Amino acid sequence: MIPVEAVQGTSPVILGLPHTGTYVPEEIRARLNAEGQKLRDTDWHVHDLYRDLLPQATTVRATFHRYVIDANRDPSGQSLYPGQNTTGLVPLIDFDNQPLWREGEEPDEADIQARLAAFHRPYHTALEAEIARVKALHGVIVLYDCHSIRSHCPFLFDGTLPDFNIGTDNGATCAEEIEAAVAEICIGAQGYTSVLNGRFRGGWTTRHYGQPHEGVHAIQMELTQSTYLAREIEPFAYDETKARRLRPHLRAILERLEAIAHSLKANSER
Repeated sequence: MIPVEAVQGTSPVILGLPHTGTYVPEEIRARLNAEGQKLRDTDWHVHDLYRDLLPQATTVRATFHRYVIDANRDPSGQSLYPGQNTTGLVPLIDFDNQPLWREGEEPDEADIQARLAAFHRPYHTALEAEIARVKALHGVIVLYDCHSIRSHCPFLFDGTLPDFNIGTDNGATCAEEIEAAVAEICIGAQGYTSVLNGRFRGGWTTRHYGQPHEGVHAIQMELTQSTYLAREIEPFAYDETKARRLRPHLRAILERLEAIAHSLKANSER
């Protein structure tokens, strides 16, 4: 199994998809317990939700599951949210604080290093290559990292999560006009709720690659799965009616990001 799928486009926008993959090698799957084998914390159908919304966008998608290793975590293992509940580089628990591995089969340091080499690094090598290619074309890129999560995860956050959760690490990962534009579209999306830099301020991908002073802008979108799934429980079925309602807002975001990227390039050339 190839650990990453990259589809090259000509737009200055790149879509990152680190958590939609469901591939688990058999030798790793055998070590997961019954709960772990459900793969409940997948970003279910997010690649379908965004498909063709910006046809010329580049996409970089991890094919492996986040329980193998999380492509959106610091390879050093450092926590993204110190002092808050979260899951690790190779998670031992799920979003409900339930163990994922059979007793005595928990991944050790050797497992982590092997998975970094086989999965995490190839994903980021591909992403870095596309960032470099698109930046060479346009002089500026916008990396839009696509995510989703159940709206109720008491282990991770209290209450109900807003529908649109925009993360820019408090404005550090992108130009101000990018952050403002995405927030404006989300606020104006009738029937939906949104927050900027709330519980999710952007994962390692957004924080690592977002270097606006170098022309690389990054922003994360964490959608609640209630916005496009029939139910937030197994079998996590895609709801076409909900998706048709949501997709125009996502398209508006991506098209605005593309326009802003072009304007940033034009301004830099003056």
